[in-house]
Amino acid sequence: MFRHSSSAAVMLGSALISLMALPAQAAYPVQTTPDSGGEGSVAQFDHNAYSLPLGNMSMTKRLDFSVGNSFFRNPWVEAPASTDARDGLGPLINTNSCQGCHIKDGRGHPPSGQERAVSLFLRLSLPSQGADPETLKRQGVNPLPYYGGQLQTAAISGFKAEADMQVSYTEKAVTLDDGEVVSLQVPEYRIIDPAYGPLPDDLLTSPRVAPPMIGLGLLDTIPAERIAERADPEDRDGDGISGRINRVWDAQRNETVLGRFGWKAGQPTVEQQSLRAFADDMGLTSSLFPHTDCRPSQNCESMPNGGSLEVSDDVADFVSFYAASLAVPKRRHMDDPQVKAGAETFNELGCAACHTPRQRSGPHATRPELANQTIWPYSDLLLHDMGEGLADGRPEFEATGTEWRTPPLWGIGLAQQVNPQAGFLHDGRARTLEEAILWHGGEAEPAAAGYRALSKSNRLDLLRFLESL
Repeated sequence: MFRHSSSAAVMLGSALISLMALPAQAAYPVQTTPDSGGEGSVAQFDHNAYSLPLGNMSMTKRLDFSVGNSFFRNPWVEAPASTDARDGLGPLINTNSCQGCHIKDGRGHPPSGQERAVSLFLRLSLPSQGADPETLKRQGVNPLPYYGGQLQTAAISGFKAEADMQVSYTEKAVTLDDGEVVSLQVPEYRIIDPAYGPLPDDLLTSPRVAPPMIGLGLLDTIPAERIAERADPEDRDGDGISGRINRVWDAQRNETVLGRFGWKAGQPTVEQQSLRAFADDMGLTSSLFPHTDCRPSQNCESMPNGGSLEVSDDVADFVSFYAASLAVPKRRHMDDPQVKAGAETFNELGCAACHTPRQRSGPHATRPELANQTIWPYSDLLLHDMGEGLADGRPEFEATGTEWRTPPLWGIGLAQQVNPQAGFLHDGRARTLEEAILWHGGEAEPAAAGYRALSKSNRLDLLRFLESL
């Protein structure tokens, strides 16, 4: 839901994505090894838990990892600059570094108080009716003529940011079956003082926090046919789950392929996800995306740039290698009786029907450390209809306004160790894992109802299990 005000502010409700899923009758595997990320898993459990290279990676490749980490972590600067390998920032931006959104390679968070939103941003679009078919095919949305597909809330010196964004919350009480009351945060977003013309009445928006970076290379290596074979768009088995694949544009292959990254599975590969973020979040061009989200009417071309390709192919390769090489932390406390009981409850409630515990990566000609690994991401990487209560109303390629990709749960128990401000769900509104569970609806409503009906001790068991991942 969303509306304009006379002060040119836009208020919109936000959707959520699922942390768990639906009941089903299938038997789900129970993880018996701590190596969630296969042979490359690492025993790191502090604020650096998400920042280590794959444990089975060669020393030579670790040098490439370090170079990629430098470009990922260090800020990009305005052109011209003596640091010509990292100049060309903007002019329209959300942040000046990858690490600015993916804090310690982990989750972003909504702004608190008067803090400017950095690791949370708004995707923008218009309804697809009457849109250019080629734009829809390649971008998956109908971007705004004057603002593009993402709201940039910052800019380099001498240039105007597109707008300011503010987030406020109201509390919503949920009563569990045993009488315990849990308070949930309902966010409201305002776009303040748009600088490049009025916002349309039919504006579609979607708030997104930066997701964690761990295990991306392993997910990238799962064969597409293995993901697709789990889809059941017509729910032919009658279990209430109708996972779908998103078909998205691969800019490198110049064709439509299966999507697997992003909150709506809108990107096909780690490389494309990384370079799209360079273009949209930092205003940096590359050979894959020679144009940023800036519109012609915004006159970005009048500002200095860092060359025709601000992110060189070499830098793009290093950053993509880094993003694909971050290790998954090992699981902890697996022998704890509470954790074991929680794992059983997770399966009994049907959570594992969408948060598929086990996957198998496929072959990889140049990255043997990623190939043929048994991994435990707890995701089917499919889209699921999460109901109107969780909807953002904004389609993306074939994902509808009520569908979200199942987010991987591996490492989730360390999310707030890595970033103490991190929240859960796609916009970070859930302060705890329990809040995230209680936001479930749509296909996930039976699992959420099952959680509400659990005894206090069984709920704590389930939460201890999630914290062990």
